[in-house]
Amino acid sequence: MTSRSLLWILPLLGLMAALGFVSAQDNGILPVPAEPKVAAKVDLPAKSFAETLEEEIRIPDEKDADLFTLEKQKTTFEMVYVPAGEFLMGSPATEKDRGENEGPQHKVKVNAFWLAKVETTWDMYDLWYRNKDLPRRDEADGAFEAKNSGGKLGPDAITRPTNPYVDDTYSHSRAGKPAICMSHHAAMVFCQWLRLKTKRGYRLPTEAEWEYACRAGSASPFGFDESKEKLGDYAWFKDNAATDDHPDGTTHEGGKKKANAFGLFDMHGNVAEWCLDQYDAKGYTEQAKNELAVAAFTKPTEKKWSHVVRGGSWIDGPAKLRSAFRWPSEVDWMRKDPQFPRSVWWLTEMDMIGFRVALPVEEYPELVGLKPAVPKKGR
Repeated sequence: MTSRSLLWILPLLGLMAALGFVSAQDNGILPVPAEPKVAAKVDLPAKSFAETLEEEIRIPDEKDADLFTLEKQKTTFEMVYVPAGEFLMGSPATEKDRGENEGPQHKVKVNAFWLAKVETTWDMYDLWYRNKDLPRRDEADGAFEAKNSGGKLGPDAITRPTNPYVDDTYSHSRAGKPAICMSHHAAMVFCQWLRLKTKRGYRLPTEAEWEYACRAGSASPFGFDESKEKLGDYAWFKDNAATDDHPDGTTHEGGKKKANAFGLFDMHGNVAEWCLDQYDAKGYTEQAKNELAVAAFTKPTEKKWSHVVRGGSWIDGPAKLRSAFRWPSEVDWMRKDPQFPRSVWWLTEMDMIGFRVALPVEEYPELVGLKPAVPKKGR
């Protein structure tokens, strides 16, 4: 079945109600998701588990961008249980390729949580990005202006991204591959949508959670014993990411390299990963003032820049794949965006950035009720 892109204003309201959505207006002209309410503590056994989601999504026509086909898509993603523990966060002054923002090393306590086994794939991301029943904010506001004298969606309404100006995969392909090039805000809204769907407190991992999970008990620069094993056994990076179709390197299907001691794949390389934290160059110095940092994170704000990226990617060398490497996002990552204001959803320069989701067993009090804070319009 082929439909014009404006058909989102004719949602299946009964289905939407069953999924926990409510109408933004009494006349029901537009589906607006309710703000997700989730428990601060997850009632699940302390072991890995899988989630399965199914949505009807829009598959764009290859020749006409105004046309699409509706298709049901089911995706299962696995969450790996990571037990609570303590570790030294950051790198020692003697570590090769160390950056100044990786110290001072400080002892951190991490509560138990689950982390996605692999990076978020396009199959999973498309359940939100191409969701049939979620409007783009530009579409939604236009409908309200036409029928409701300029009314707007509420600030907590979950919308899907506007379309990027280029191929969203940057020719890296989709099947089994990690989703790429989304902004930190887009990753945050995806997690908010996932909370709505599952009624569980999914979010991005904090820097401390990410590094703890990446190290998996190792104090070496990588999450394995360098004297016994090689980076290429665990990671897609500049030395091994090339293919016949992509001689300069490309993304790869998750889970094809070795897992670390926690059972997590691609913590080094493939795509670099968003963390929850607003970047704070002095954050480690502040945390190191405590003998044991318990809530070691910097809560994100309404500022679009900067946030923390970890793990390195298919295009990077070993230095950026180290467990302690920190990379703050920069406005320059949007320099080719032709819009004004620039997109709040997509990065035009970073086809090596993705993310994976985390689920705390019990949320830190400061993060209860966490939701995206960046204004919906880019800047």
